[in-house]
Amino acid sequence: MAAAQKKIIISCAITGAVHTPTMSASLPYKPSDIAAQAIAAAEAGASILHLHARDPETGEPTPDTDAYLRFLPQIKEATDAVINITTGGGMTMSVEQRLVAPLALRPEMCSLNMGSMNFGIFGMADRYSDWKFPWEESYLRNTDNHIFRNTFRDIEHIVRVLGDGHGVKFEHECYDVGHLYNLAHFVDRGLIKAPFFVQLIFGILGGIGADTRNFMFMKETADRLFGDSYYWSVLAAGRHQIPFATQAATIGGNVRVGLEDSLYIGKGQLARDNAEQVSKIRRIAEELGLEIATPAETRAILGLKGGDQVGF
Repeated sequence: MAAAQKKIIISCAITGAVHTPTMSASLPYKPSDIAAQAIAAAEAGASILHLHARDPETGEPTPDTDAYLRFLPQIKEATDAVINITTGGGMTMSVEQRLVAPLALRPEMCSLNMGSMNFGIFGMADRYSDWKFPWEESYLRNTDNHIFRNTFRDIEHIVRVLGDGHGVKFEHECYDVGHLYNLAHFVDRGLIKAPFFVQLIFGILGGIGADTRNFMFMKETADRLFGDSYYWSVLAAGRHQIPFATQAATIGGNVRVGLEDSLYIGKGQLARDNAEQVSKIRRIAEELGLEIATPAETRAILGLKGGDQVGF
């Protein structure tokens, strides 16, 4: 079984690189909006803020370090939440581009996709006809011919330069069962050391489906591979977000919500902002008698280096 913990960690993925500005007016892409929504999410109960950067004029995902620096200091000044910066970047970025900002900023945490995969979001394009920005439609449609790359060599490089080099811990993103075995490979080699944090991901085309049986199989597989040396969390895309997070919370897991993963707060109802999703899953957890971890408690649980050791 996974390592026991007394309180639930809520992560919030603020903007991501999947959804585009046409899809929701609530999706933040200007620095001031990313900062404001991140701060509000932390105030609502998120102790980890998972962040991507966007071009402030067009909303397109960008790897530019300066784009991150337009909102990170403001978030750090206003909240004690753990900053988690993506190494996934966006669909059009190379591995080298995806690492520029994390290497410069040296955050406490980074996301790390545990394998290469087809990452298909092209189906979203069929839902819209009028686009806010010209880049959006082709960005989505071209993912029918896109492979998100993270080879074994890529993963080892990321772990060494960010983990060993800068004390970064990872949100190990596992989109399918094979990704758990990839993670086990690095654990067995001693490159990833306990305690580590596993994010089980459901409902992305190219990864494992959002099915309850898949949920339990992924969790059981992680338990077999890692015993009590890991902590775990769940995110599910779209309409599966809150049901899967609730299920995870009831059996001792942590949860991730946010507009990166779902734009909605209920059936057919767009979320006003990230904080609304955080507040909803917090309310559900507390009504189940569960307690929410503070940023300080999250740092202690995951063995993080502390906010005073980052590069921003």
